[in-house]
Amino acid sequence: MRNLVRILTSRLIAVIVLIALQIWVLTMSIWGVALYYSIMGYLEVFSIALAIYVVNKDEDPSYKIAWIVTILVLPVFGGLLYVLCAGRKMPKKLYKGTTRASKRMRHLLQQEDEVLELVQKDGLERVFHYGLKVSDFPIYQNTKSTYFASGEEFFPVFLEALRSAKHFIFLEYFIIEEGSCWDEILEVLLEKVQEGVEVKLVYDDMGCMDKLPYHYSKKLNEMGIETYRFNKLRPNLIVQMNNRDHRKICVIDNRIGFTGGINLADEYMNRIERFGYWRDSAIKIEGQAVWSLTVMFLGMYSYLKNDDDAIDYQRYQLDYDYTGYDGLYQPFSDTPTDDADVALGMHMNVVNFAKKYVYIDTPYLILNDNMRSALCMAAKNGVDVRILVPGIPDKIFAYNMTKHNYWSLLESGVRIYEYTPGFNHTKAMVCDDCLGIVGSVNTDYRSYYLHFEDGILMYDSKSIETMKEVFLESLEKSSEVSLDVMMKTPWVVRIFRALLHLVAPLF
Repeated sequence: MRNLVRILTSRLIAVIVLIALQIWVLTMSIWGVALYYSIMGYLEVFSIALAIYVVNKDEDPSYKIAWIVTILVLPVFGGLLYVLCAGRKMPKKLYKGTTRASKRMRHLLQQEDEVLELVQKDGLERVFHYGLKVSDFPIYQNTKSTYFASGEEFFPVFLEALRSAKHFIFLEYFIIEEGSCWDEILEVLLEKVQEGVEVKLVYDDMGCMDKLPYHYSKKLNEMGIETYRFNKLRPNLIVQMNNRDHRKICVIDNRIGFTGGINLADEYMNRIERFGYWRDSAIKIEGQAVWSLTVMFLGMYSYLKNDDDAIDYQRYQLDYDYTGYDGLYQPFSDTPTDDADVALGMHMNVVNFAKKYVYIDTPYLILNDNMRSALCMAAKNGVDVRILVPGIPDKIFAYNMTKHNYWSLLESGVRIYEYTPGFNHTKAMVCDDCLGIVGSVNTDYRSYYLHFEDGILMYDSKSIETMKEVFLESLEKSSEVSLDVMMKTPWVVRIFRALLHLVAPLF
C-alpha cells in the first residue's frame, strides 16, 4: 500500500494527469465546435489529407503506419495528437541547443590518417567509415579496454578509477538512485571535490524522477558537484518527454572512460532484486579514444550550462597514458537532432558485416523494418544469428512487443534465447571474433530515434573475445524459444501483441 501511494503521488503521475487533462479539454473543445458548426465532415477530410501527408514523409515505414492508423481511427484526437507530438519530435530550445553544441564539438575530433590506413588495409571501410562520414567520430588506436559482464565486476573498478582522479570527473547517466552504491560514489566524489578535482554531473530528470528527490541537483551543487538535470519533467501539452538522455558516460582525467548499460543504482549491481538476477555489462577504455567520450560529455554540458564561451575545451584534452595496440576503437553518440540514425546504422553495419556469426544482447527486441530485415537476411545467408533477451520482464508492454518480434525472426532461422535467471539489460553485439559494440543503445524505436545514446565500436580488441565467451556462457542459463512454443500462444494474446506492435513506434 505504501508503494502504491508513493507511485500515485509521484511527479510522473502528476505530469501524466495534467497532460491528459489538457489534451482532453482541447479535444472536447474541438469536438464541441465541430458539432456546433456542423464541420465534422471537414475534420474527416482533414484526417484523410493528414494521413496522405504522413504517407509521403521520408520516415520509418512502421512509424508512419502507426500514425496513419491513429489518425484515421481517431479523426479528431489522432490528428490533434499528431500535430502536437509527431510534427516536432523535440522542443525547439532543446533541438537548437544540442545541435549548436554538436557543431562546436566537431573541430575537437580529428581523424589520424595513419589509423584510417589501417581501416582500409583490413577491409573495414564499410563499417568504420559510416560513423566518421556521418557524424565525424574518429577511429583510434593507442587504446585498451576491459569488458565487465556484471555490475558486481564493474563497480569496484569504477570506484577505484574515481579515486584515481587528479583533474576532473565527468558523469552523465540516465538513472542515479539513492542507495548503498550511490552513497559510496558520492563519498568519493566529495573527497575529490575537497582535493580540488573538478566534478561535473548530468542526469536525466525522467530517469531519476522516482530515484532522487526533486531538488537533488541543487543539493549536489551546494556540495561542490556541478550538476544539471536534462530535459526537466514538466506538465506541458506538447509532449517533450520523449527525448531522454539515455547515455551512460564516465570520464576521468581524459585517460579513463566507462560506458555500457549499467546505471548508478543498487539493482544494477545486484544489491537489491526486482526482476531476478540483473544481467548487465560495461566497458572501460584507457588511452586515446577516451577523448571522444570527453567531447561527448562537454557537448551536453555546454548545452545545459548555456554558457559555452566560458568553457575552455582544450583544458580537458590531457595526455593519455596508454600507447600500444589493442585493436581499433570508435566511440560514437546518437542524437534525435541530426538527420542520421547513427546507432541504428552502427548496429546494422555489424549485422551486415557478419559472415560467420553475430550475437546480440538486448533487453528490448522492438525492431524497425530495416533492422528486422537485416537480421532475417543474415540468418537466411547462413550467418549464425543469436539474440539473448530477458526471461523475467521489467515492462509488460515492452515484453509483449518483444515477443511479437519473435515470429519473423524464428521463421528466418534466427535463434532467440530468454535469460532464465532474470532480466538481461546488456546492450552489446559481437561478430566473427573481430567486431563488437558496447553501449547504452537498445534495439528499439526509442534508442534508435528518440534518445541521446552512446556506444563504442571495436575491432580486434581482447574485449571482443571476452564478450563472446560471456554471451555463450549466458546461453547455458537460458531457454531457447521455438516456433512450436510460439504456436501455443493463445489467440487473444497474439491479437494483443499484434496491436502493440502496430503502435510500438509511438512509444
